Amino acid sequence: MASSVDSTAEELSKLGINGEWTACAPPNLQKNLQLLSPDQVELAKMLVDMGQNHLFYHWADPGVEDEDKKAFFAQVVKLDQNYPGGLVSYIRNARELLADSKAGKNPFDGFTPSVPTGEVLTHGDDSFLNFEEEGIKEARRAAFVLVAGGLGERLGYNGIKVALPAETTTGTCFLQHYIECILALQEASNKMAKDGCQREIPFAIMTSDDTHTRTLQLLESNNYFGIKPSQVTLLKQEKVACLDDNDARLAQDPHNKYRIQTKPHGHGDVHSLLYSSGILNVWHSAGLKWILFFQDTNGLLFNAIPASLGVSSTRQFHVNSLAVPRKAKEAIGGITRLTHADGRSMVINVEYNQLDPLLRASGYPDGDANCETGYSPFPGNINQLILELGPYIDELKKTGGAIKEFVNPKYKDASKTSFKSSTRLECMMQDYPKTLPPNARVGFTVADTWLAYAPVKNNPEDAAKVPKGNPYHSATSGEMAIYRANSLILRKAGAKIDDPVAQVFNGQEVEVWPQIVWKPKWGLAFSEIKKKVRGNCSISQRSTIVINGRNIFFEGLSLDGALLVNSVDEAEVKVGGSVQNKGWVMENVDYKDTSVPEEIRTRGFRISKVEQLERTFKEPGKFSL
Repeated sequence: MASSVDSTAEELSKLGINGEWTACAPPNLQKNLQLLSPDQVELAKMLVDMGQNHLFYHWADPGVEDEDKKAFFAQVVKLDQNYPGGLVSYIRNARELLADSKAGKNPFDGFTPSVPTGEVLTHGDDSFLNFEEEGIKEARRAAFVLVAGGLGERLGYNGIKVALPAETTTGTCFLQHYIECILALQEASNKMAKDGCQREIPFAIMTSDDTHTRTLQLLESNNYFGIKPSQVTLLKQEKVACLDDNDARLAQDPHNKYRIQTKPHGHGDVHSLLYSSGILNVWHSAGLKWILFFQDTNGLLFNAIPASLGVSSTRQFHVNSLAVPRKAKEAIGGITRLTHADGRSMVINVEYNQLDPLLRASGYPDGDANCETGYSPFPGNINQLILELGPYIDELKKTGGAIKEFVNPKYKDASKTSFKSSTRLECMMQDYPKTLPPNARVGFTVADTWLAYAPVKNNPEDAAKVPKGNPYHSATSGEMAIYRANSLILRKAGAKIDDPVAQVFNGQEVEVWPQIVWKPKWGLAFSEIKKKVRGNCSISQRSTIVINGRNIFFEGLSLDGALLVNSVDEAEVKVGGSVQNKGWVMENVDYKDTSVPEEIRTRGFRISKVEQLERTFKEPGKFSL
């Protein structure tokens, strides 16, 4: 009498499913192979060959839960297709990285750090203005890429982060602000063009399962905030499989035995998405030269974009990392040149907790220390990149957009044999330069922190625990940073702006400057703002001013209160004289008061609009206020 194993083998043979691998397959999988298509059988073979038998141990007999089994393979197909080299490469890479992690291998072993070549900007000086002019000229040959895969849960906000108001004076959300900045650059750049050709700047947004639909809804419900839908491309990032142990066994979803647990792979996926979508070649064929990557909640970034793009063009950088001055041991990565004993060299972000020991091990006895400027010589990375498009495409042809990964398992104990919870491979956008050849021109541009960097990433409770003197990086501090930057820019343009006062919101002591806000089309470039501030202008600390129009000029304005000026593009409005009223007042709000909208609670204040002067100019012509 034939054994059940022989019978199964005979049945599989009749179905054309042959090979020694079936004998190694778990019995539950063998029973179900007859349900599978030839492609699914190949995937099953791959999983068995890669040591993933455990995924089938709890499968039901044929005829039971068959739809769930099909869904399992649908997920495997997706995981296999969305990773360069497929699941085989993912599992092999995971085993290698997990072995290195267990052994405590130093990723920078053999490398010596040094300060790379870069440009340090001083806002408003001649060099800054020259770089800014060059950047505006080049902007029409640029594409922008926003990495926006995250929700605002960490901020205490249940929406997508790009829908959060950058500031509550106007309520403009981050996505609207970014789009208006791109459109302002587009217009200014086209004005400078000698060929008379009007180009449109493309804008790509990397989304995720969590954010894709809501990002599209935000755009569609607001008419894309003025940009043409044809200029916008949404690229959805997929998740990767989780890992259960050092052997890289794929983790099963605890709630569904027919599903593999997944987690985000990191914002480094933006490179493979751009490559696989084919959009880079479309941009290159259209004559574009630059691609600018930026993060989702930094309301100051575009203050430094024109000058930084000018640096890339002038210095002919293939890669330009935007950076800010960094205090030694500050919790922000440092842009560093690493030179290996074998001659290899790269300019890369080194995380702050790795930089100090790396320096001490390389002949720097003081480790990560400040120099005579009072800052570390290694500038602080803010995860904004400007790449030259041609060399970028050439590099991605070699790598398929794959970025050097890392793994960060949380071990149960010192034996490092088991994890507290499943882990996964991750990759970071800023690690792109790790694979570049030694002749790649990789540099950095440092802009003042007050001008270019105020990320919103911490909820009020976490921000309140930040040691005094360190940045809160909350919705509260992010909004105040916008008012501070605009106040300082107007000061540099010649206006008298009162000093701020200290106030506490959500347990965070912040500087409250005048609430000064303008649309990017009024003044994205400092050279433009300087032309629009004339005479002896002054703004008191308690004042609010909203500038919504292209050709609004201030001539001897004295403001103590709230002033809102709106105008169509064809109107030229001169604003002068004395404006005084009760103005707008910031009122404290309890973070735990759930009757208050989340976007207000996360800041700890609401704006009470007590009294203001508002003027709107809807017709073309010249006007005075």
